[in-house]
Amino acid sequence: MLKSLFNWKVLLNLLVAIGIFVGLVWLTFRWLEYHTNHGQEIPVPNVVNKSVHDAVKILEDAGLDYEVDSAAYNPKYRPLQVLKVYPSQGSRVKNGRAIQLMVNPKSWAPVAVPDVINKYSGLAFQRLDQVGLKVGDTIFESSIQKDAVLRILFKGNSIKPGTKIPRFSVVDVVVGSGPLRNISVPNVVGLTVKEAKALIARNLFEVGIVDHEDGGNNDSDIIYYQDPAAGDTRDQGMQIDLWASKKTPAELRGKIEILNSTYRMKVDTTLPPIRYEEVPNFPDPPVIESTPTPVNPPKKEVPKTDAVKQQGTPSAKPATTNDKTKPAANSTTPATDKPKAKKVII
Repeated sequence: MLKSLFNWKVLLNLLVAIGIFVGLVWLTFRWLEYHTNHGQEIPVPNVVNKSVHDAVKILEDAGLDYEVDSAAYNPKYRPLQVLKVYPSQGSRVKNGRAIQLMVNPKSWAPVAVPDVINKYSGLAFQRLDQVGLKVGDTIFESSIQKDAVLRILFKGNSIKPGTKIPRFSVVDVVVGSGPLRNISVPNVVGLTVKEAKALIARNLFEVGIVDHEDGGNNDSDIIYYQDPAAGDTRDQGMQIDLWASKKTPAELRGKIEILNSTYRMKVDTTLPPIRYEEVPNFPDPPVIESTPTPVNPPKKEVPKTDAVKQQGTPSAKPATTNDKTKPAANSTTPATDKPKAKKVII
């Protein structure tokens, strides 16, 4: 067994196999060195604080690739200025290596305009401030939506919600100042329903009931009556009712007279005006609580005879000797009060 291993033929084959393996390894490494440019390194050039256009040209001339990354906008640096590179300047890299450039963008990152249309102005201003937009001028415009945001203006142009503009941009806000008072109602008689609706909307009124004579809903019908009448003064936002038909107003005089009797009530100005007089309102007198007076009990009646006796006895004067038979002059007892003697019949 050992003799067969040490045979010269076996040893020769083994040496040939080892030589072939070593040759393949050497060729592989040589190919890798050639493909990867082993030993051929390029120093990263200094492009910090240069513009991105100049930095890209320098990297391309050096045989290096590049990747641009926009950092957060910093107003201290110039727009499109290279702030940082990776790998750092002076580092040795292979040919074709991508160098990352950190560049200051032109302006702030764009933000979407929030949907604050028809919202209360106070809440709208807070929402705009939260996304990083500044409110410039507040423009008031007559509208029935008092204190509501009607439009948002950017550089004088109206923009829709969702439009992206640079952060910290200044926008102007149009706010409703409320409806105007005592505005003349426009005349829409003779116009089509579509034209009447457009005219009413331009004057900031609302379309009320639209009564079609044939019961349809055709906007090409002609308006032959309106309420309130044209020229009447109303506040903006009030409703205007319309009556429409395919016929002309001249063909509907009868219906117009009926509607006039209902919606155009005439006031007789020949009657004398009613005068209202104010009645003075005197205050009620104060109520004085009076204490009840005590009621004396009724006196008992005394018989006259007893009273005469009681009065005559102390006041009678003694009769003199010359006038014994006559009653005393000062006596208060009358003679008629004396009892008469009863007659006795035997």
